[in-house]
Amino acid sequence: MADDSRCPRIVIVGGGAGGLELASRLGDRLGKRGRAEVLLVDASRTHIWKPILHQLAAGSYDSHAEEIEYLAQARWHHFRFRQGRLAGLDREAREILIAPLLDADGREIIAAQRVGYDYLVLAVGSQTNDFGTPGVAEHAIRLDNPDAARRFHERLIDACLRAHNQPVEAGRGRMTVAIIGAGATGVELAAELHAAAQVLVSFGLEHIDPEQDLKIVLVEASQRILAALPERLSTAAAVELRKLAIEIHTNERVVEVTEAGVCMAGGSFIPSTLTVWAAGIKAADFLKEIGGLETNRINQLLVAPTLQTTRDERIFAFGDCAACPNGQGGWVPARAQAAHQQATLLARNIERTLVGKPLKSFTFQDYGSLVSLSTYSSVGSLMGSLARGSLFVEGQLAKLMYWGLHKQHQLALSGFTRTLLITLSEWLDRVHRPKIKLH
Repeated sequence: MADDSRCPRIVIVGGGAGGLELASRLGDRLGKRGRAEVLLVDASRTHIWKPILHQLAAGSYDSHAEEIEYLAQARWHHFRFRQGRLAGLDREAREILIAPLLDADGREIIAAQRVGYDYLVLAVGSQTNDFGTPGVAEHAIRLDNPDAARRFHERLIDACLRAHNQPVEAGRGRMTVAIIGAGATGVELAAELHAAAQVLVSFGLEHIDPEQDLKIVLVEASQRILAALPERLSTAAAVELRKLAIEIHTNERVVEVTEAGVCMAGGSFIPSTLTVWAAGIKAADFLKEIGGLETNRINQLLVAPTLQTTRDERIFAFGDCAACPNGQGGWVPARAQAAHQQATLLARNIERTLVGKPLKSFTFQDYGSLVSLSTYSSVGSLMGSLARGSLFVEGQLAKLMYWGLHKQHQLALSGFTRTLLITLSEWLDRVHRPKIKLH
């Protein structure tokens, strides 16, 4: 049980975009002044901004340049970091259970622990939802974390080397990448892979013709790609993808993934060298009714507008792992801008909790959506205070705004000076390193 004689302990589980931003804000506001102890728990040692996973997968972004080390961030922003995976929740004792930390050989580094809290924040994000489709776990890569992105990139390079060393007369279409799910991740990955293939052939893989030997296929169960976004944005993105000869199948449901390819509900079959599953999201399975908390059918924790869980006012949840009402009969979308806005509000609400003030309710401000099509283009729609209704943008302006979203995330975590140095480092890397990662 929490000890009232010490300063309150705020435990944040999950160091994604929202969780790490919240820990940094609370560390600067409360930890630095000794008003609270702030502890961040995450299974990894480093943080990577999730919207760039498609670039990591294609090799067009160096993950080591982007990674933020939790221990370093904790030191700079006055919070503590503990590596481990959430294994359980004891609400009566106000403790979380952290699973043992093991090395690559299965040897124990840190034993299982129980960590007490006064206030708990769950920000563990989401994972890809395979909807129980047979063969996905065995034969497809789910692009929902940096390890998966790196694994896909290694397989891509292996497939390219294999195709390069086949006899030239072995023919056309020697490689096919099937991407299941044409949301933002799937669409951005398709364009990024096309751009990466153009660069790869300039590094000694002259036996591969990227226009003839690499086939990229997008499969979407909805009537159109980017179904969750405005139709005009979807149409513009489809036009750009077709210019790149990317094959698009809409209104097609995948019923099985095999080693050889993808089986459709209509009976057709798409042969595939590499299959990526990017269709749908859900919260982690371990969250389902964890500690008796209320969850929905995709394991998201139900929260009030104050971001407190419905069954425990000392436990907050936000981001992709939380189902927050939007005040209009629906739910706040699982998007990076929502998590950023919630982190800002939650930092204030936790401060208000500590001094006994009433909490503020969350109101989502939709500023629109941007989709990057690699070096070719970007498309997006701006909303909210930027335009009446919505304003469609594309081309270089949209690309610049997409780049700005990444910089906004870095500013929230690192401040102006470090973000300026990071940007300079990125520019220098582009000067002296290959445009894509070759290993």
